[in-house]
Parts: sequence; C-alpha cells; structure tokens
Amino acid sequence: MNGANPDDLVDLLGRWASGRGPLYLLLAARLRALIDDGLLHPDEPLPPDRVLARRLAVGRGTVVAAYDLLQQDGRVVRRQGSGTRVAPLDPPAARSATGVMVNPLLLHILHPPDDVQLLTCAAPPDPPAALSEAYVEAGARLAGARDMGYQLAGNPELRAELAAYYTRRGLPTTAEEIIVTTGAQQALTLLTGLLVAPGDTVLTEVPTYPGALEVFRHAAAVIRPVVQDEAASAMRERPALTYFVPTARNPDGAVMSDQARRRLATLAAEHDVPLVDDEVHAELCFSGERPPPLAVFARGEQVITVGSLSKLVWGGLRVGWIRAAAPLVSRLARLRAVHDLGGEVVSQLAAAALLRRLDDIRQERVRKLRRRHDHLCAELRARLPSWSFEPARGGQTIWVRLPRGDADSFSQVALRHGVAVPPGRSFDPLGGHATHLRLHFLFPEDELSRAVGDLAAAWAAYDGAGGTVSRRTLVV
Repeated sequence: MNGANPDDLVDLLGRWASGRGPLYLLLAARLRALIDDGLLHPDEPLPPDRVLARRLAVGRGTVVAAYDLLQQDGRVVRRQGSGTRVAPLDPPAARSATGVMVNPLLLHILHPPDDVQLLTCAAPPDPPAALSEAYVEAGARLAGARDMGYQLAGNPELRAELAAYYTRRGLPTTAEEIIVTTGAQQALTLLTGLLVAPGDTVLTEVPTYPGALEVFRHAAAVIRPVVQDEAASAMRERPALTYFVPTARNPDGAVMSDQARRRLATLAAEHDVPLVDDEVHAELCFSGERPPPLAVFARGEQVITVGSLSKLVWGGLRVGWIRAAAPLVSRLARLRAVHDLGGEVVSQLAAAALLRRLDDIRQERVRKLRRRHDHLCAELRARLPSWSFEPARGGQTIWVRLPRGDADSFSQVALRHGVAVPPGRSFDPLGGHATHLRLHFLFPEDELSRAVGDLAAAWAAYDGAGGTVSRRTLVV
C-alpha cells in the first residue's frame, strides 16, 4: 500500500464492517489481518484518525479505539507528532509481503462475507442445465482417447468450434487463429505479457473493466484513458496496446455503433496499434442483436478478439480464448508454456458442446437478464428516485450516479446495511467517477428488491448525515 493513503487502505479493508460486534473490533481485526499477512508493511504510516474515519464514514472514536487496541497487541506504534505506524516485526515473526494490490472487487471473493448481499462480482450464480449435459458429453468423448492432454493452444475440437463461431459472425477464422485460455482474464494477462513492457502506454476507454486495469498495472504500464472521440489523436502516439469493450460494456452495458467500430478498427490498422476487443458480453445484448467483432472492419493483424463463456454460462467454467493472427497465437502459446501446459481438457470439451447449442443458451440467459434488469431499474426508480442511471443495452450491470457525496464512503455505509457495492473509481484508471456505483442484476427479483431496500436504508442514513466528498484523483 502507498503509505498513509486512506483510499488504498479502504480498498484493502474490503468488507471489514460486515461481521458481528462493535465496529472498532471489526476494524481492528481487519487491520490486524492486513498487518499479519504483510499487506501493511513494518513502519508504514497509517492514515490519521480523522482522515480514516471520514473515508470509512464512521465516527473518529471508532478508528481511535481500533488503533489503541492494535497498539495493545503490538501491531502498531502511536506517538504524538508522528502519528500511527505499523510496528516493526522481529525477523522470526515477519511474513514477506507480496507487494501485489488485490482488486478491491475481488476481496469479497477472497474473504466470503457474512450475511451480505454481493453486488460486487458480476458472474452468473446459476449454471444452466446445459452445462451438466455438456460435461456428460465431454466425458463420453474422452473414452478411448490416446492423448497426454497437454495442448498449449487449446483442445483442437474447441479451437475448431470457435473458428466456426467467428466465421458464422462474418469473420473468417481458422483453428490456427485461436488459442484457448483459462478464462478471459488469462487471455488479457498473456496479451499484456507479450505486447506490453514496463513504462509502455496502454489506452483504455473510461469507465472500463477493472480486471483489465489490474493486469495493465501489474505490467507497470502507463494507463491512458480516452473517450472514443480522442482515439484518433491518441493512437498517433503509437501506444503498446489499446483496450475496448464495445459490446455491453462493463460497467454500464453500453453498445458501440457499427460506425464507431469501423472507425476504431481502421485507426488501429492505420497506426499499427494492437487493439483488444473484449467480447466477454457479446452474446448478452437485450435486443437479441449480436454486433460484429471489431476485426470484421479491419482484418489485418492489429485487431485481437478476446472472449469467454463465464458470463454467458457460468463463472466457474474457466474457458476463454483469443482470436488473433496465427503468428501471434503461436507466440502466445509459447509464452503460456512458461506458466502452464494448457487448460483442463474436459472443460474445453464441454465448452465445445456448449457452443453447439449456443443459441438456446443465449436466448434463455438474455431473457432472464432482461427481466431482472427491468426489475432492478423499476425498484431503483421507486425507492431511490434521486439516483440517476441509463438502462443497460446488455450485459449484467448498470452504472448509477449518486446525487451528492461520494461512492466510497457510501459503500461503507451500505456494507453495514447488508449489501456490498463497488464504487466507481475502481472502473477508472485515474480514480475518477467518484460519484458512481456499479450494480449487477444477476440475483432473482426478490433478492434484487431486498438489495435495493437495503441500499435505500443506507442512503437515508448516509444522506441524512450529510455524506462526505472525496477528493481522490489517484488510481486504485
């Protein structure tokens, strides 16, 4: 963590207030865990009492009591004039710090909550019946197979199915232009590892998917956010990579027009800039449309398509892919060999079976998402009329703007009312959008109603207290 930066500490604290008992005990317990795990380093300064209290939307006495308890435990040192610092540790007791910042949206997965509704991680919680059927089919196809199962570029059957899938969508593709990955997150990690060196510039739209931002930060890239109208001038500077989510964008469910797609793909070709088209939500448009991949508009080697089945089928099906020029796929396969020897074969065979029944799966998933989206929007309009948002055109999330205050401190109040929401700056590489929240609509209607009711209660408590205003401009 950046020493004494309260916003970084808030991210690390995650759902600290979701347990039972006095807030100061819950806060002290979470800080103790961060210190013991090495995420707060010895001699690192902690934020002043008043500053941290304001960021957590609690009274100053809560932070003072937590710090005092940690001092009694020997975890921190408090001195007048020099503030509060993490206590030095004896070498035998010290644990090495990883130095890796955890995406705040994933802290709720790493630390499962107690009686808290998670509107943070947007992944389908209800796998369709077709998934079990696909695994039965995959098991049957393994009978009599004579293959070690080490397939660096992916299972040949799945690569062929994916090539046919893109060809049907107007993008002629061969199996040699496909590499299968362990989810789209690994796809982004491999591409970044191959194409981006420390200090290189990566262009992203804003707001955008925070998992991609974490990958770029881990590569020590300089992330430059752009809007579509700025893409032309930004690409002239030859960034190492450009990343867009043109279909059912995470977090707001927006869909890019064909005209904008053509312009973006043409710019990438003209300036020889690798352009990643994240199509993870491509099958989740509410209108039933399936917008073309960016590569349809510029079939050179610059446009790279990333996809997966995690949002369409189930998050636990860790099968993703990259569609790119065959030489790039070959290089990616060699890079992947450094990390593993290919994905799990049975899941890939199941994914191939699912692609063969894609239309039925998509129709059922989109029907359910559209119904839940409309229900969430109606509940927000009824119970939180001062909040503003545009209905999504697809995907799994909507992007909400608070009328006042800031989303970071409100999210702390919401957590104490039983619902976890991700604040907007997690979706902005410069830490902007401080008044925004992302809400998913994956829960059944009754659970969405309960979540909005809890949010309304939290907002009444927060707004009645006057809220707080964030001045943060740094990245998460």
